[in-house]
Parts: sequence; structure tokens; C-alpha cells
Amino acid sequence: MSKSVARVRAALDAAGVAAEILEMPDSTRTAEDAARAAGCAVDQIAKSIIFRGQATGHVVLFLTAGGNRVDPARATAVAGQPLDRADAALIREETGFAIGGVAPVGHLKPVTAFFDPRLLEFDRVWAAAGTPRHVFAIAPGVLLEMTGAQVADFTG
Repeated sequence: MSKSVARVRAALDAAGVAAEILEMPDSTRTAEDAARAAGCAVDQIAKSIIFRGQATGHVVLFLTAGGNRVDPARATAVAGQPLDRADAALIREETGFAIGGVAPVGHLKPVTAFFDPRLLEFDRVWAAAGTPRHVFAIAPGVLLEMTGAQVADFTG
């Protein structure tokens, strides 16, 4: 098991969540790929979209439904600071994950996170588990609690 997947497993275990981490035969890098692999609707994919806060210099995580797009102006308002693109090095340094496999849990450092209310409309959502081929299913309310995210309107 990779270090990234092991961190996700440890975070799930620490929260008492018995979610199974699955390795898919094909990439789950995009929401469409992940939905096809998991056999679910695209909006049941909890995408981890990462920006860099200009004021703090740290990553800001937006967990959004697979079919939604983060609106930069709304995200900036929600975050309370201007946002710009987070580079791969910063994402890896703060979350411990590579782009395409950023999990919503198991980060190396505490991460400010916001949660798309659309995800709460489902009984179960799927999220990356640390690599572009690993995913896990979880109740969205449990995911919200585990991430400490704030529910906010940041899509457009």
C-alpha cells in the first residue's frame, strides 16, 4: 500500500469510518472517469479542488460535486482572501498528495476546507484515496465532519 493510501486509511480508521478503499483498474483522475469506475452519478464524486490563499500562502481545499465547477469569485469571497492556482509542489508539501489523487482526508498539514452543499443530497459520495486509481465511498455528512469543512456556496 502506498504511503498516500495508508494516510487515507489511517484517517478513516481514526474517525471510526469503515470505508473500503478500492483500487480501480483505470484512472479516476477526472470526475467522469471516477464516476464510470464507481458506477455512480458524476455529482456523487467529491472532487478535491485546491487553491493557494494569497494572504496565507497555504492551500485551501474546495470539496465539490463532480459536475460542478468552482467559481473563482465565489471561492475568493468564501475563503476571505484572494486565491490563485496552487502549484504541484505546494499541494504535495501541504496535503502529501499528488494532483489527480488528492484525498479530502489524511493531509500532512491542517487544511482550510469548504464543502459543496450539492454533495449532501446523496446517501453516498466517492472521493480520491491518495492516488489517481484509489477511491472510497462515504456518507457525505461523515465526510463533512471528518474534513472540518464549512458548507458554502462557491460553485457557478
